[in-house]
Amino acid sequence: MTAEPTTAHSSRWPVPPQDGYTVDDLFTLPDLPPHTELIDGSLVFVSPQRDFHSTMIDLLVTGLRSTAPPEVKVRREMTVVLNRRNGPEPDVSVVRTEAVTGPDVTRYQAADVLLAVEVVSPDSEARDREAKPHKYATAGIPHFWLVEMTGTDQHPVVRVYELDPVTKAYALTGIHHDRLKTGVPFPVDIDISADALKEL
Repeated sequence: MTAEPTTAHSSRWPVPPQDGYTVDDLFTLPDLPPHTELIDGSLVFVSPQRDFHSTMIDLLVTGLRSTAPPEVKVRREMTVVLNRRNGPEPDVSVVRTEAVTGPDVTRYQAADVLLAVEVVSPDSEARDREAKPHKYATAGIPHFWLVEMTGTDQHPVVRVYELDPVTKAYALTGIHHDRLKTGVPFPVDIDISADALKEL
């Protein structure tokens, strides 16, 4: 009797279709890890979060909710459908209230998103700085914030962008270090100092 051949590693994930995955696949494939994103038809798995990433999201969500008008809702880490091959998950989104139809909502359409926020992680720098902003702009999301931690002093910095309707690209409208104060998509005034972050 001969032993069955064994392999050192067997793939858990299905082989991608020739044309890549679609947004529908993102919500129907079994056993995907939490916060899996779809970028250009490819599944992107998220690495474990750093403390800066998690607390910065909390700080922004709390600050945005404190001044958000009734017409919008603030959500964290929810899929935004840009097209059939792209379903990224911004760290924070501001969506139209009518898009929040109940507790079973799993995704929002780009047309319902007023602001997408990405907090840069070491494993996602290129996606957060280049791929996602381009895709958000192409999909018509009017506002985008990019949040990073500065070098040695580990201090947050928020870059605020607004969509230029002519070029369909984001234009930088401000760089904020200690206080994030802007009038769009609604009046916002958030303490983003290192001390504010440490208090969380």
